[in-house]
Amino acid sequence: MTTKTFKLSCILLSCALAACSSTSNISSSSDSKLVESIKSADTSHRSQANSARDQYRNPIQTLDFFELKPEHTVVEIWPGAGWYSEIFAPLLKPRGKYYAAHFPANSPIKYFTKNLKKYNNKLNSSAVYQNVILTEFNPAVSAQDAQIAPDNSADRIFTFRNLHNWYINGGEAAAINAYKSFYKALKPGGILGVVDHRMPEHQDQANNKSSGYIKQSLAIKWAEQAGFELVATSEINSNPNDTADHPKGVWTLPPALRLGEQDKAKYLAIGESDRFTLKFKKPI
Repeated sequence: MTTKTFKLSCILLSCALAACSSTSNISSSSDSKLVESIKSADTSHRSQANSARDQYRNPIQTLDFFELKPEHTVVEIWPGAGWYSEIFAPLLKPRGKYYAAHFPANSPIKYFTKNLKKYNNKLNSSAVYQNVILTEFNPAVSAQDAQIAPDNSADRIFTFRNLHNWYINGGEAAAINAYKSFYKALKPGGILGVVDHRMPEHQDQANNKSSGYIKQSLAIKWAEQAGFELVATSEINSNPNDTADHPKGVWTLPPALRLGEQDKAKYLAIGESDRFTLKFKKPI
């Protein structure tokens, strides 16, 4: 094990132990198995900048809550720059399967094509990504026609901080359609894990549609309308310091820091957003 890999493992293990002390949803025995799986995988490709976000994104505790196993078939929706890909790829490479359902390749949106190109470059940067299966997810495509992975093939589907995008651009219908696409690809009994920026229930969702925050109750409602059953919720990724009422929405906070140097210290002190962590099941 390299020095960098050892340091990363220690950081992840420390984060996991810290969360276990404050979150009753974590199983210490299963968490230990997941820690060992990640420690034994090659994580030397992870950047220091990405590793630094573990304190906010809590990957080990989050994936343990979703009951991830190294032999699972996993679909990650819109992996972006590949923050979680750096964990999934080596973890699933030996015995599992990893589908990265990225932005549509033929999209007219420059942001999509630019970031998809960057992600492809990432996949070509290390042998650790050689088994990643690149597919696409388009929220505008009907669930019936979506093909993020073969039907009824996935043990786990994860979407991290994406639901708000579909809601902003397509409203409730787009959010529900996304859930239906995930339902189609999951095995009966499979788990859907959803993490997103949480809007306090007393705030008005419609009037703050573009803030990047979503009410937890709505995220649950839309999933249930698509056929999912809520299994559990967790506060693993909560941040009580986030009031969700910032000038530039959630992007006021790190890592985006849309206000630049204005009140930068204040927003760095808050940290990344308050997030709900929801575990759903496709009924058997």
